[in-house]
Amino acid sequence: MTAASVAALGLVAGQSTAANAAVACDVTYTANSWTSSPGQGGFTANITLKNTGDPISSWTLAFDYPTTNQKYTPSGWGANWSQSGARVTGTNMPYNGSLATGASVSVGFNGTWTGTNPSPETFSVNGTTCGDTTPTTPSVILSASSVAVNEGGTATFTARLSAAPSSNVTVATARTSGDTDLTVSSGSSLTFTPSNWSTAQTVTLAAAQDSDTTAGTAAFSVGGSGVTGATLTATEVDDDATVEQAIVVTPTSVTVPEGSTGTFTARLAAQPSSSVTVTTTAGSGDSDLTVGSGGSLTFSTSNWNTPQTVTLAAAQDSDSANGSRTFTVASTGLTSRTVTATEADDDGGPTPTHVENPYSGATGYVNPTWSARAAAEPGGDAVADTSTAVWMDRTAAIEGPGDALSLREHMDEAVRQDAANGSAPLTIQVVIYNLPNRDCSALASNGELRISENGFNRYKTEYIDPIADILGDSAYANLRIVTIIEPDSLPNLVTNLDRFADCREANGAGGYRDGVRYALDQLHAIPNVYTYVDAAHHAWLGWDSNFQPSVNLFYETVAGTADGVDSVDGFIVNTANYSATVEPHFTVNTTVNGTSVRQSKWVDWNYYVDEQSFAVALRNALVAKGFRSGLGMLIDTSRNGWGGSARPGGPSTATNVDQFVDQSRVDRRIHAGNWCNQSGAGMGARPTAAPASGIDAYVWVKPPGESDGASEEIDNDEGKRFDRMCDPTYEGNDLNGNNMSGALADAPISGQWFSAQFRQLLQNAYPPIN
Repeated sequence: MTAASVAALGLVAGQSTAANAAVACDVTYTANSWTSSPGQGGFTANITLKNTGDPISSWTLAFDYPTTNQKYTPSGWGANWSQSGARVTGTNMPYNGSLATGASVSVGFNGTWTGTNPSPETFSVNGTTCGDTTPTTPSVILSASSVAVNEGGTATFTARLSAAPSSNVTVATARTSGDTDLTVSSGSSLTFTPSNWSTAQTVTLAAAQDSDTTAGTAAFSVGGSGVTGATLTATEVDDDATVEQAIVVTPTSVTVPEGSTGTFTARLAAQPSSSVTVTTTAGSGDSDLTVGSGGSLTFSTSNWNTPQTVTLAAAQDSDSANGSRTFTVASTGLTSRTVTATEADDDGGPTPTHVENPYSGATGYVNPTWSARAAAEPGGDAVADTSTAVWMDRTAAIEGPGDALSLREHMDEAVRQDAANGSAPLTIQVVIYNLPNRDCSALASNGELRISENGFNRYKTEYIDPIADILGDSAYANLRIVTIIEPDSLPNLVTNLDRFADCREANGAGGYRDGVRYALDQLHAIPNVYTYVDAAHHAWLGWDSNFQPSVNLFYETVAGTADGVDSVDGFIVNTANYSATVEPHFTVNTTVNGTSVRQSKWVDWNYYVDEQSFAVALRNALVAKGFRSGLGMLIDTSRNGWGGSARPGGPSTATNVDQFVDQSRVDRRIHAGNWCNQSGAGMGARPTAAPASGIDAYVWVKPPGESDGASEEIDNDEGKRFDRMCDPTYEGNDLNGNNMSGALADAPISGQWFSAQFRQLLQNAYPPIN
């Protein structure tokens, strides 16, 4: 980052300011760089110009790159850009030329570099040089503040810088105190340059194998000369080789219908040096429950992480009791695991089971409150019987404020719908959405709990525990209950730590990791509850600088639960968002006149142009990281149809890449970063099970017609604040390229019924709704 500021008295030739005006400027330049091949790559330059002098009515910003191999590509915003040699010049647009004293404007462009990509040193505004070129000291940004390292194994975290350094800097990781078994295995010395400073680099920690029984911790410093360092705590997990938890079973509770069978799977957590035999034996409890097949399993060095099935059987008898029995899964030298089996009597008692895809063969719960509102709108009866999710967006929602249904009333209604549904199972979706410091980067969806005000304990005792008690009621055992875990939470820890204090607080104790882990531990323990963790969308995490750090964070968070990666059934993308499921007229590999669509202003060097390609790639990366092979993905298609007259009927014939993309894309938002009550949006694909490989379902998690946020300040008791991105007059910020928000006018606070939005979504639905 380079910052410059100087005041110069007098007039500047050609400057359209008042006579005797004083020109003064402050310019901040940051470049997010990436490498496309050795010695070359691209970058996005973000520039903030602040007028610290007298008011001006127009401006021209100029600077010289240190090398002539740094090139502006014709893809910029906020200014009319041009380049001659090393000099880059930007003149104001008609709407942002006037700057009052103290006013700022954010502009930028995309570029390419060869060799290196150092930041410019000097800037001028209207011919006046801005001074104070002292670079801001970059900070080290870590992907985690703590990691767990299995004894005899390794764990990783990543480091990057918050801003470009003026020259190459070395960031070292070293243990400063604590357990000497914990060491730096690789990445102890990382080099960050003015071109790669934003690219996360990996540090690997190792835990030595020993015979003591103490789970030690150690503190590590990550820093160096010319940067502000950071610290990390590592914890050694299971510091005794004889009690190392190496057998993984899922689920740990099984319901076995009387006269039938139930199953669980077992595998090893790490590759053994030779074959390992795992046996399942019956313990205390109902003798009607016995081990069928799979009582002895052999795991080799090649199949150790492939789940193998153990079958439990329940004998047919004349009693009406639902007995239970504990089964021990064991192997020599490893801590045994237990599975609790419950006999489900065939007199109509509950028979909870856990299937691979909860949407397969099932019908969806229709929320009667949403259905009635939809049916009351013109033409709304055509979609009123569509399954949508139930949002638990505050503690009061559990009991049902006002005339809203409580969670238990929703569950009772689901049982009624299931009984009227014939033999098909019924899936009900519940959104778990009340983390302390919730949605730390967007005001419209802020929540009621704060970390600094005992928020984590309240989240556990007042929110998650009551929800788990209700969902675990045996009256609901025949339902497939899908829980959507905390939208817009973990992704904020990847992308927004630098920008928002609430996000930095959520990155620590009692924050998002702890909250998500607690929710998973409580909900996964219920056999017929399915857990899907939110994973944002492609226009948030689709850049390489965000993608792998997100995979690492998801793994680190979920692996820290009681059942590790087996505590999640999958992940969901596009929750309450508008990104197209599939862009039909181009892919990320499309080129226009030799130029990749990635270089277009819309795609902006992202590696994905739609949600399905992002979801599939994310699933593959998560499985490669260590999640189970049966991991499923969901895509929220409730508002991403983008039909109507504005939908392109085919690819553009334009030879300019920006024109081609803008004329070809079905997503008609002004900018892919816009998210609030988007004008022109339509309902997308109707809920569908298994629409593509690796995708468990298209779902309508965000009920169409429920607002994203108020278009103006509205007092409320739900902790939701006014976000300018919901204001249709807002001209944007650097997160959306300083574009208009694209939001609809006259919107209520988030979650409340927004009739105009529903009617638009119905009108612009794709596939069309007749």
